[in-house]
Amino acid sequence: MRPSRPPVTSFNILFGCLAKTKHYDTVLSLFKRLNSTGLFPNLHTHSILINCFCKMGRVSHGFVVLGRILRSCFTPDAVTFTSLIKGLCAESRIMEAAVLFTKLRVFGCEPDVFTYNTLINGLCRTGHTIVALNLFEEMANGNGKFGVFYRTNRAKELFVSMESMGCKHDVFSYSILINGYCKNKEVDEALSLHSEMLSKGIKPTVVTYGTLFLGLFEVHQVEHALKLFDEMQRNDVAANTHIYTTFIDGLCKNGYIVEAAELFRTLRVLKCELDIISYSCLIDGLCKIGKLETAWELFQSLSRVGLMADVVTYNIMIHGLCNDGKMDKAHDLFLDMEAKGVEPDCVTFNTLMLGFIRNNETSKVIELLHRMDKRNVMPDASTLSIVVDL
Repeated sequence: MRPSRPPVTSFNILFGCLAKTKHYDTVLSLFKRLNSTGLFPNLHTHSILINCFCKMGRVSHGFVVLGRILRSCFTPDAVTFTSLIKGLCAESRIMEAAVLFTKLRVFGCEPDVFTYNTLINGLCRTGHTIVALNLFEEMANGNGKFGVFYRTNRAKELFVSMESMGCKHDVFSYSILINGYCKNKEVDEALSLHSEMLSKGIKPTVVTYGTLFLGLFEVHQVEHALKLFDEMQRNDVAANTHIYTTFIDGLCKNGYIVEAAELFRTLRVLKCELDIISYSCLIDGLCKIGKLETAWELFQSLSRVGLMADVVTYNIMIHGLCNDGKMDKAHDLFLDMEAKGVEPDCVTFNTLMLGFIRNNETSKVIELLHRMDKRNVMPDASTLSIVVDL
């Protein structure tokens, strides 16, 4: 007597466990064997398969499976669509994700808190904060008016109403709303939400802290940002390159250049990973307070630490040299930039031309204008103003 085949639900449990441990290829392989046994996959099986494809960056295959679900007369649920929306967001196809979201109800599916959170996160990451906040309103009253301009002073009210509807908030949804407040410079509201999180035992992530740091520096609350950094360390949340860059940039832009330089030196001693943005921020700060030699030494050290200056870094250094009247050195740096394959932009040319005008070197300005035309660099309003002053 042959042993009876295990039900498809048993396979689903196995597939689910494998997917959670990121063994996506194994799931796909076993799925093929499932078909050969004569067992028919159900909606749960297909949803796991879609999730695997999306996690592997193969969203188009996920939509093929969605087609199978519909042909099999299954009704896809929120889990199915959330995987597809997340996959689209991961591929920066945010508008396609938004369109899919609007079509959920056509398929007889109501989005849940995870569906909303997934799309809201994607919208926030691509700068569509107002639309993201509007989703809170849609979730609260189900009016379906996706994309209506949202007033942020109502965000907290809607956030609370979501909770009253049984949608329990986590660090993900708190961070989204904190991001919305910070981008609108409503930092006090963001800090209030942060305190609320802590009181509920919800631990902020490095993303939450990074958002708050950006907001605090934007409204010049440097001391508060420093205190929050201490709190982050006490809570054992490890800082990353983005956090370090945010701090160096925020300190420099708020006039705390010495403190930024000290932090930079400490991070280098600790062998923390710093990127070209961190270096550019500090070089810019040093140039602005007249520490040109220190800025130049830092610029020169880039190759030794395995970094290559980009157009922004070159522009900062050229601007600093021009302001100090070192036009020959600035022009040499421009030539070095071209030699190393870094394309100068309109800012590069404008900076150099302004410097040469101050030195009454009109011929150099005309030479740069010809070079600009040869490189097909489009002039802007500042360029036109420079030409008029010739």
